[in-house]
Amino acid sequence: MDKPSDQPRPEVDALDPAARTRAQLEVIRRAFKGEVGIAGGDGDAENDVAFLYRREHILVRDEDIDRVQAALGGPDQAPIVDGLVHGVSRLGLPPGRDVPEVLDELDAAVGVGVATPDHLMWVVPGSLCPATEPEEPGTKASHPSVTWASGNGHGVLVSVVDTGWHPPAATDPLTPWLAGVTGDVEVIDPANIHPYAGHGTFIAGVVRCEAPAAEVRVEGFFPVAGAAFESDMVVQLCQALELGPDIISLSAGTTTRANRPTLSLEVFHQNFLSKVKGTVLVAAAGNDATRAPFWPAAFPWAISVGAIDASGQRAWFSNFGSWVDVYALGVDLVNAFPHGDFTCVEPPHVGETRHFEGLCRWSGTSFSTPVVAGRIAARMSQTGLSARRAADQLLAQARAGAVPGVGPCL
Repeated sequence: MDKPSDQPRPEVDALDPAARTRAQLEVIRRAFKGEVGIAGGDGDAENDVAFLYRREHILVRDEDIDRVQAALGGPDQAPIVDGLVHGVSRLGLPPGRDVPEVLDELDAAVGVGVATPDHLMWVVPGSLCPATEPEEPGTKASHPSVTWASGNGHGVLVSVVDTGWHPPAATDPLTPWLAGVTGDVEVIDPANIHPYAGHGTFIAGVVRCEAPAAEVRVEGFFPVAGAAFESDMVVQLCQALELGPDIISLSAGTTTRANRPTLSLEVFHQNFLSKVKGTVLVAAAGNDATRAPFWPAAFPWAISVGAIDASGQRAWFSNFGSWVDVYALGVDLVNAFPHGDFTCVEPPHVGETRHFEGLCRWSGTSFSTPVVAGRIAARMSQTGLSARRAADQLLAQARAGAVPGVGPCL
């Protein structure tokens, strides 16, 4: 991968990226029980992952179904499995058919990109996961600062599309800024906090630190290994949109076949999001230290967020490039996390148990994203502007403060 060579990686220089990838893939394999296929990049497919996908299924726009089915031998060979939402459907393939091979055939027969994989999306990967596993905040960690100004975010609804909501955080004296947050309950065992647990709650906390009066709802769209197929994701995004949020904060995404846009999310914008005046989607740029596009952040209609550290330099893990709209703090943030014990699954810390008492320290573009979402919410309440207008102002401010070698920064 193309990595920014000037960015130090002090604590992770000794990490083995291939070993991390294997560990994270194992979590996904166990959770999805054989449903997930792995398409390799330029290297060993076991360690160099181009994208993950649902085996024996493809996605097609509704208007292209007939010709795709004809190219595959008729509806019996490629039946409609799920109509999903208006504009896109999932087709099944005969057992054993290899999805990348079928898509190569369809590119030649009906046009490049007419059919696509049903990509697996996951909470922002640094080779398939947040840039770090949650860390104990330690005595030197600063307590999150909260702007308690009257009306900061008042009247604004932020939908956090993530792993779900941990209700005890709302009444924990350590995290008073989360009072009133709601959402789909995430089931967490305090004796064995599972990988990706608490991700949505942490993100809700970051939003509230920027806009403590905002209404925040956490949707539990990634309850299994922090991942979901895009065909399921598009249905859930449409459901979230029905609640009328001003801002959708999405700290998840995927790399894709040939770096092409995810078909279902392209349809989501065309047929749904674009019909709602003012609502904005703020999406994480990803943690793979590459300029390759990461979807949906790379869509021109999304606000893509990369990460910087406390010194204002691009974080070693952050994706980058002209498709990233803005960078915000994403290194060593401290916020809400479940009480209990977490056992690391990634090398070199495999088997290490970390104990948490309501707060953790975490890094990734997952967490720079809600910084931007929260600041949009705060600007909305301060100015009376729509989310789209407030976001435009915020991005203009970031461009005015662009850092050479990094980009627009907040």
